[in-house]
Amino acid sequence: MLQGWIQIALTLLIVVAITPFFGRYMARVFVGQRTIFDSVLNPLERTFFLLSGVRAREEMTGWQYARAVLYSNLAMLVFIYLIFMFQGVLPFNPTGLSAPSWDLALHTAISFVTNTNQQHYSGETTYSYFSQFAALGFMMFTSAATGIAVAIAFIRGLTGKPLGNFYVDLTQAITRILLPISIVGAMILMAAGVPETLAGPAIVPTLENPGISQAIARGPVAHYEIIKELGENGGGFFGINSAHPFENPNGFTNLVEIVALLSVPTSLIYTFGLFANNRKQAWLIYSMVMIIFVGFIVITAIGEYDGNPAVNTLLGNQQPNLEGKEVRFGWAQSALFAVSTTATMCGAVNALHDSFMPNGGFVTLSNMFLQIVWGGQGTGTAYLFAYLILAVFVTGLMVGRTPEFLGRKIEKREVVLASFLILLVHPIAILIPTALTLTIPGVSGITNPGFHGLSQVVYEYASAAANNGSGFEGLDDGTLWWNLSASFSLLAGRYIPIVALLLLADSMSRKQPVPATAGTLRTDTGLFTGVTAGVILILGALTFFPVLALGPVAEAFQIVKGIG
Repeated sequence: MLQGWIQIALTLLIVVAITPFFGRYMARVFVGQRTIFDSVLNPLERTFFLLSGVRAREEMTGWQYARAVLYSNLAMLVFIYLIFMFQGVLPFNPTGLSAPSWDLALHTAISFVTNTNQQHYSGETTYSYFSQFAALGFMMFTSAATGIAVAIAFIRGLTGKPLGNFYVDLTQAITRILLPISIVGAMILMAAGVPETLAGPAIVPTLENPGISQAIARGPVAHYEIIKELGENGGGFFGINSAHPFENPNGFTNLVEIVALLSVPTSLIYTFGLFANNRKQAWLIYSMVMIIFVGFIVITAIGEYDGNPAVNTLLGNQQPNLEGKEVRFGWAQSALFAVSTTATMCGAVNALHDSFMPNGGFVTLSNMFLQIVWGGQGTGTAYLFAYLILAVFVTGLMVGRTPEFLGRKIEKREVVLASFLILLVHPIAILIPTALTLTIPGVSGITNPGFHGLSQVVYEYASAAANNGSGFEGLDDGTLWWNLSASFSLLAGRYIPIVALLLLADSMSRKQPVPATAGTLRTDTGLFTGVTAGVILILGALTFFPVLALGPVAEAFQIVKGIG
């Protein structure tokens, strides 16, 4: 038991240690200060912007930035959809895979363009190598960079600066952050045993009967795996994702992948502190999120270590819950990965979430409901500060202080946008499709009835709306209904919040700074940070606790009652 807790603690210490260095580097990139790649990349970027017609020095308004996001993402969506539909005649298809159904291709394209990577298929039997690296791998960079760009634009707006230029931010997020780290990370993963090849499946004799052959799928996995984690994409090259020994063969690769998926969202909070010239507030916010995160890890890990009480009663002793887990990771690393991947909206999995105890189901769902522990690639940071704006407004009303954030007044427009973003869009994208799926006969595809079956359905839509992509599984989700209804949640959960965040940032950037007075509510204190944590948990509980009560909470009581 102690070894498992030490592994979790060391992983978190590594994440905390790299935060100021990575956060400072990202701030240098987007402030326009010199970085080690400038001498090589600046001439290339200037040439690219000249040929593409991008006015790199032109600042965008909130609406212009939002339109640039929408137009570019639409173009990429059409591009990768066409690759899927014509993959049968495109190169690098050693197993001769034909095009998937139109609705599966559409769901996959929407899923990857929204940085969700929700998969209603197994990669090794559905998409060719070309589709995997030219379409899906391409989107892993651009969708992640889109999220980073939006976060940086939002931070600029909050701190009173112009929002910047989307195309410049997108390019620099790829060339200065995602691509260099992915190159190094891919080499580390290859050295640790992750394959990187264009050869077809390996045909080998079986151990049981040497006269019978089996095909072992492989492919260009290493470069795909690192951007899957670093960009919080989550879509697996293989159907079982990071539980597959070719994606995640050992404890070292597991550590690399967890650190990679946590690195950007954790460090962006420090980046905000540098933009705002208030590192104290950044560390306070960071500590608040880390405390919630660690609490969720403890809840999940205890549930997995204690195991299923019904099984323990049958065996006569306590055993960890290892159903659906890889023995090489065990209960501790499986619990840490599950909480980390749903906290960051990555969606990669090294264990079957459907097999977790109700503790794990409660935590993974809660992460996707809240979206700020640590939140999606870039957008999670923006969500966090939207909560801060609501906390400023609520606290100001309670104590009679002026509602200001970073020296700018919080007024009706900002409160409406933040409330719309947090209290309306996300619940609609989850709860309405869930209600329809459960009431329309024959479409749910639930394989596990009862409370757990409800959790399966809610999880699928929460994963789509939160741009997470992981699944409880156990659903027959490769159908027309699931592909189209989940696509609604994917689109609503991604683009409506992005537009609202950019408009909110634009509104804040246009406000004149107000000098601090005795009546100004300070937001860089421990007390206010605690109030913010309360606002986050209360709003999340009020919105989604009934669903949690009918799912994992009821399931926990059912298990206890079954052994009573």
